[in-house]
Amino acid sequence: MFADRYIQNNIVYPEFIKSEVPASLEMIVIIPCLNEPEIIRTLESLWSCDPVSSCCEVVVAVNNSADSSQEIKDFNLKTFQELLNWKGENDRPNLILQPICAVEVSAKHAGAGMARKIVMDEAIRRFAALNRPNGIIVSLDADCLVSANYLTEIERVFKDKSCFAATINFRHRFEEIEDIKQQKGIRLYEDYLRYYKEALDYAGFPNSIYTIGSAFAVRADAYVKQGGMNRRHAGEDFYFLHKLTQLGRLTEIQDAFVFPSARVSDRVPFGTGAAMTKWMDDAGDLTLTYNFAAFADLKQLFGRVDSLCNSNPEEIDVSVSCLPTSIQEYLSGIFFKKKLIEINRNSSTPDAFRKRFFQFFDGLMILRFLNQVHENIYPFQKLTEAIAQLEAAGKNQDFQE
Repeated sequence: MFADRYIQNNIVYPEFIKSEVPASLEMIVIIPCLNEPEIIRTLESLWSCDPVSSCCEVVVAVNNSADSSQEIKDFNLKTFQELLNWKGENDRPNLILQPICAVEVSAKHAGAGMARKIVMDEAIRRFAALNRPNGIIVSLDADCLVSANYLTEIERVFKDKSCFAATINFRHRFEEIEDIKQQKGIRLYEDYLRYYKEALDYAGFPNSIYTIGSAFAVRADAYVKQGGMNRRHAGEDFYFLHKLTQLGRLTEIQDAFVFPSARVSDRVPFGTGAAMTKWMDDAGDLTLTYNFAAFADLKQLFGRVDSLCNSNPEEIDVSVSCLPTSIQEYLSGIFFKKKLIEINRNSSTPDAFRKRFFQFFDGLMILRFLNQVHENIYPFQKLTEAIAQLEAAGKNQDFQE
């Protein structure tokens, strides 16, 4: 069985779902659910989707920390009963709701990562029972709606066996927001998300992705191979998805959409909810972003990657000396030359070198660079100005090519 070792060594909780696994089960949508008033609306959106050709289960994990308030615990128990009732009235042969209740999670580990891990691990159990490594695990949140082609487009894309994971297009539900400031904030935040990814594309980073926990899917065997979901209290999606890039390029599903809520939330220290909370409290300025000049500097580094293959220490020094000051200062603090020599030693081909380089200089390394350079060299920039510079640079690059 493809997941035996993972189940033995990595799964924290005993099996939740006791019912037999349908033989035709190909897709499982997982939804963590903590004190969520919109979960039925999310299910209604899924049940309104165009039907898939195989069987799909939707596993909703009602969860809370052992130290959650009694109010939250009571609300969760009420939600779980509502889910059981909804299941009895709405299950179909090829679309089945599986509510599970993971309450009293250890306060030490409780959080976004643990909640997502619990339900994704349960999906692994279901696919392991069929020995189905190509089973698709789809990650969604309990405050999201989806487009009618959401399930069928995921099914279609994953028919390509080379697709081991995919991100899904998204658009926050601006139209549901009445508060003008809140609506402006979520539009700015979404513009920032798209600017950040497209700026990395411009810089030549081969693994630029959207890291949104409610908008990705992964094959069961890829999930297992990369050690499953982490238990981080926040940012679990960022770390997990960037870990998946070590397996190759993630597919981007452009023609199906997730529609997340644009709500204010203080559950986690960063992400959409936290950004909106800071914006509404005047504690964060969403009109500012990372300076485009920092991405232009990264472009100079990434443009030299191929020439660094098989380079000796002296050649590395010469290459680094030609880079912008921001890059030189950052590389000096991460023992770049030593790491590059090691990468060259373990790479038999230019392609292997390039792959190892970007496994080292990954999305987290880039984020650390951006934070450092904005402390010491570049000021944060108006988002509208940064986007305009990116668009102009992209057009100029297209013209040159």
